[in-house]
Amino acid sequence: MSIKRRTVLTGSAAGVVSLTSGLAAPAIAQSDPIKIGYLPALTGPSSSTGVGINRGTQLAVEEINKAGGIKGRKIELITRDTQSDPTKAVNAVAELTQRAKASMIWGPVNSGEALAATPLIARDKVPMLHPCWVDELIDVKKYPMAFRIAPTNTQVGGGANHYVVDVLKLKKVAVVSDTTGYGTASANTYVPMLKAKGAEVVYTNHVDAANPDLKPELLRMQSAGAQAIMPWSVNAGFLSRILNTRGAMGWDVPVVGQTTLGSGQTKALLEKPENWNKVYSNNFRNCCYVNGKLPPRAADYVERLKKEKIEFADTLLWWVALGWDGAFMMADALKNAGTKNEDIVAYMNKVKDWPGIYGTVTWTPEQHNGFPDQEVVMCEVNSLRDGAFNIAPGYSS
Repeated sequence: MSIKRRTVLTGSAAGVVSLTSGLAAPAIAQSDPIKIGYLPALTGPSSSTGVGINRGTQLAVEEINKAGGIKGRKIELITRDTQSDPTKAVNAVAELTQRAKASMIWGPVNSGEALAATPLIARDKVPMLHPCWVDELIDVKKYPMAFRIAPTNTQVGGGANHYVVDVLKLKKVAVVSDTTGYGTASANTYVPMLKAKGAEVVYTNHVDAANPDLKPELLRMQSAGAQAIMPWSVNAGFLSRILNTRGAMGWDVPVVGQTTLGSGQTKALLEKPENWNKVYSNNFRNCCYVNGKLPPRAADYVERLKKEKIEFADTLLWWVALGWDGAFMMADALKNAGTKNEDIVAYMNKVKDWPGIYGTVTWTPEQHNGFPDQEVVMCEVNSLRDGAFNIAPGYSS
């Protein structure tokens, strides 16, 4: 499946488009492939995000290599499925950093695995690019070679909390997560933020995502007077059971939370289509419809994917776009800086307004979180079309 980057990104900023022309330069003396270690969760209970990101990553690497690679050197993407298991992610790190001698690491793509793997990658002094949100993953003193191409948990939670409290004007909130590193970190971060906005958190709990019966939890939320449910998990089964239970109870409260609420995997597990009504998930302005239209770069990308007969039934546009952006960001760094770790970091410390399909990225030596607040929004999940959604009511165009 080939995607021509010039076609996909017609009209995008020159900084991104120039990458393709640079990749086609004559081969340099060294022709060995450049190794990138890649740690997606392609299987296991938290694989929804990884499957989507992987689709974009693989397509981008294929496109880069077809265009000549990086100054004549192909990218060798060394993929190790973490299986949604932090232990497996940790075991893969030594293989990628010490034995394979990867020049960069992409991922892990789930926060639970990333929390376990990041200190080890930092120990081995390999530059890494994070798609995960948990705030603790970025610390320029502890992890000076780690950069984030996505928002932080604080940004994501701030967007959701703003929507519940300031847009929907609801004050009594139930916050629930699964027991993964991502789920617990998210809930523990967002509850104080809600309280600081004047909300009353009437219920909060971390629940095993494999629990087949969530009705007792929702009854507790209802009894406490919750006006909105805010779930934090990337597990489509867990989220669908929340929505199905709410529907079976006839409890007409909005559900506002994690992006997997709107995934094709979650949709496939719904007992009734209407269980997706009044559900709003985190999303990103560059990948949302506003007045029926996607932004130009995203629209061009979707049309090209359609021509290649790539389906979005089981994934989301922003997941695929994030994988694509991550691969091209790493290629850009390797093209401009070479493969020495200190040179890669020096280059990435100067990235400014890099215009991806998923988001705009800026880093400095002091700040390795690069995603802008204004691009974090909420969307209506029952408006899903081509992997993207309508921006939720209440935002200006």
